[in-house]
Amino acid sequence: MILKSFRHIHRVWQGNSFHWVISSVLILVCIVLLAGCSIPPNPGNLFSGKKVVGVDFEQVGPEDKIVIKFSHVVAENTPKGLAANKFKRLAESKTNGRVEVQIFPNAQLYDDDAAIAALQQNQVQMIAPATSKMTYLIPEWQVFDLPYAFRDEEAVKQAMEGELGLKLFSLLEPHGLIGLTMWDNGFKQLTTKKRPIHKLNDIQGLSFRIMDSNILKKQFELFGATPVVTRFSDVYSFLEQDMTDGQENTLSNIYTKRFYEVQDYLTVSDHGYLGYAVITNQEFWNAIPDDIQILLEEAMKETTQWIRVNAKRINEEQLENLTRTQRLRVHYLTATDKAEWKKLLSPVYQQLTSEIGNEYMRFLPK
Repeated sequence: MILKSFRHIHRVWQGNSFHWVISSVLILVCIVLLAGCSIPPNPGNLFSGKKVVGVDFEQVGPEDKIVIKFSHVVAENTPKGLAANKFKRLAESKTNGRVEVQIFPNAQLYDDDAAIAALQQNQVQMIAPATSKMTYLIPEWQVFDLPYAFRDEEAVKQAMEGELGLKLFSLLEPHGLIGLTMWDNGFKQLTTKKRPIHKLNDIQGLSFRIMDSNILKKQFELFGATPVVTRFSDVYSFLEQDMTDGQENTLSNIYTKRFYEVQDYLTVSDHGYLGYAVITNQEFWNAIPDDIQILLEEAMKETTQWIRVNAKRINEEQLENLTRTQRLRVHYLTATDKAEWKKLLSPVYQQLTSEIGNEYMRFLPK
């Protein structure tokens, strides 16, 4: 359309040299305005080949390579890190190289909070934040933060793949996002430095790093502890500098981030579940040809099946690794202890029900 306009101007004025100069100036002005206004800042050149369509999301040509930047914050030898690399191998293999998946672990590009905004702006094309990280955008996602909501990994799977997961994914669409799947990580445990945690009273007066979630904050306030919100990439330095007494996390994250170097005690409490939502940019995903989308969905499905089977095993192996370091003294809560903890924390269920209603709460395991 723009080139047609330029040709029209030139044809109208080409008979006169003075007019030709004016038309040249007009064309130059149009080019400058176009350069300044029509292209959004650094879209990342998502498709490369004979043409780049990452800017305006035109239909991808048959020879264009599709580049997916996948950003996450954990180490590569965690369930999420291993799953991301497995998805890369499968996606690239199934598409015969049409797709290139670039993995950026350990918050190399963005921490979880910034990654969501970056995804909405198409600076990256896939992220896998902890479900807690979605709660500031969509409060209903806090259902996954509820303490002792899931008795085991099978209950988590049913929630992720059932109606609860589907309804939560539907809430992403108004924000320009698409939920592709949910990945397992594991149950959360507590680490501390000042003293071991065997009973509820042992938690009182301590401070704990948590993710930014109202339900998580309320849990630690009920414990009589002080919640401290900070980025995952800053947890080690916070613990090292005694800016917080402890933290909650999965065994794989505790081991791979070497928290055992700056903590003395580990309590295996299984008090909450930490899972991930794999999310993509809606406009980017819709611009991918249908045949490539199908292959990427197959790769994601196989990866999800793999992590369903292996996440628990990886966490168990990391617990063995933690024990071998002899840097942490490990205590296991009994079933009676867990029942007491759950009773103490039960008010958060009422709090969340009053905040988001019962529509999502009713899908939790009974």
